[in-house]
Amino acid sequence: MRLAARLATAAAGGALLALAFPPHALLDGWIAVPAVTAHLVAWRGSSARVGALLGLVASVTCSLILLDWVRVLGPDAWVALSVATSALWVPGGALMPRALSGRWPMVAAPALWVSVEAGQARFPWGGFPWGRLAFTQADTVLGNWAVIGGPALVSAVVAAAGVAVLAGVDAARAVDRRGLIGAGGLVAGVVLGAGLVGAVDWGGPDGRVVPLAIVQGNVPRLGLDFNSQRRAVLDNHVRQTEALAADVTAGRVQAPLAVIWPENSSDVDPTRNADAAEAIDRAADAIGVPILVGAILANPADDGRTVLNASIVWDPVTGPGQHYVKQHPVPFGEYLPLRSVLSRFISRFDRIPRDFAPGDSVGMLEVAGIPTGVAICFEVAYDTLVADAIRAGGQLLVVQTNNATYGLTGQPDQQLAITRLQAIATGRTTLVAATSGISAVIEPDGRPTWTSTEFTADRMVADVALRTGLTPAMRVGALPELVAVGLLVALLLADRRARPRAPAGAISPDPGGPHGTMER
Repeated sequence: MRLAARLATAAAGGALLALAFPPHALLDGWIAVPAVTAHLVAWRGSSARVGALLGLVASVTCSLILLDWVRVLGPDAWVALSVATSALWVPGGALMPRALSGRWPMVAAPALWVSVEAGQARFPWGGFPWGRLAFTQADTVLGNWAVIGGPALVSAVVAAAGVAVLAGVDAARAVDRRGLIGAGGLVAGVVLGAGLVGAVDWGGPDGRVVPLAIVQGNVPRLGLDFNSQRRAVLDNHVRQTEALAADVTAGRVQAPLAVIWPENSSDVDPTRNADAAEAIDRAADAIGVPILVGAILANPADDGRTVLNASIVWDPVTGPGQHYVKQHPVPFGEYLPLRSVLSRFISRFDRIPRDFAPGDSVGMLEVAGIPTGVAICFEVAYDTLVADAIRAGGQLLVVQTNNATYGLTGQPDQQLAITRLQAIATGRTTLVAATSGISAVIEPDGRPTWTSTEFTADRMVADVALRTGLTPAMRVGALPELVAVGLLVALLLADRRARPRAPAGAISPDPGGPHGTMER
């Protein structure tokens, strides 16, 4: 393949992969497998230098489509984030040709893909794991593998299926019946295995079912300026909770044991603003049970110079109690890295006048006596934060989120797909409370049994089966990623030792033939 053909194939693979994610989800996400194959076709036989370029092109193309919703913050933010999240595919792309040319490409290529995703989940600025292969599989049987090894294992399986498809095509072209059977057998094995895994109740219900309520108060209008009307957002959630209380009194719905409000349901600090506290008290008094309130708090550690994104258990009798502070604020959304430099050139950063400080405690709260794992907004994409909350005793998972800025852009759909994968991995019923949608009730197998419509006021009381058992994924934690990195290093080293060395003074053949290595 000439360089131009490789670049076109890499870009096509990246675009196809982006279309495997919601809101497109072509073929329910199955399109991710041939998308991986297209990536591999571009990489196979290239040099490391060209492989690095191909990795960057494929990843940036995918990110530009996947993260299209970031354009509401400006085209520069959209492009910058797409490039930043693709940076690790430069070394990843450089290594992929060697991974494919070794003796174990079916292992090395998936291990490399998972290793790059593991890096993206951690670097830079704490990482941004939004575009993992796993998050395309919420509607396919392959998503069931999350219960065994979390999203990392799902990504590995999708990547392995992509390698198998390429091997199958090669075998068909060479009329290699044994190779074709082997490739087909691998794909069939991961699909059938996923079906068997999904048939087992790994979380194990403890027999207790509790009614819990979700309130989606909605926001006054679309766009970035909704925070300027933050009191109206709080009042919306109070009104919806009072309406829920009226429904309970009239016998239209069962009385919940607790009520879940979303992230930023009180952008006014209720610990310092008496009016906001009184409004929440009024809602709690009306429903008569604790409310898990998403609130913005002044940081007492620095006298309010920074703020905290918090979940507060608000009791109808005793008021605010336990709270959890978001551990992973969003860079360029909730805090500004390199503030002194960047703010000189980008005036929009004035919209982030104060940085959010990270919390340092695990997201586990007692809500009405129920040990509840809590993740705030984008935190649900970080396996470690979610797993820590469940291992700390969380018997269900609650995700409080505020996607009003990105409403009707596809971003809420993507976050819901991520949350569904985490429900499978944790084996927990998962409740999503969103300020303006999409709120949801998700079963431990990843199925949503109720979802709200965006930019509407809504509420729901659901029977939630609590669970105390730990799935294999919760027990192994980050081990699948560590195994992937270890396997990759071992296979690359073994392949290097196995490659014959040219005699001294010999000239190595040009893999690019008459067109030169850059064409490869």
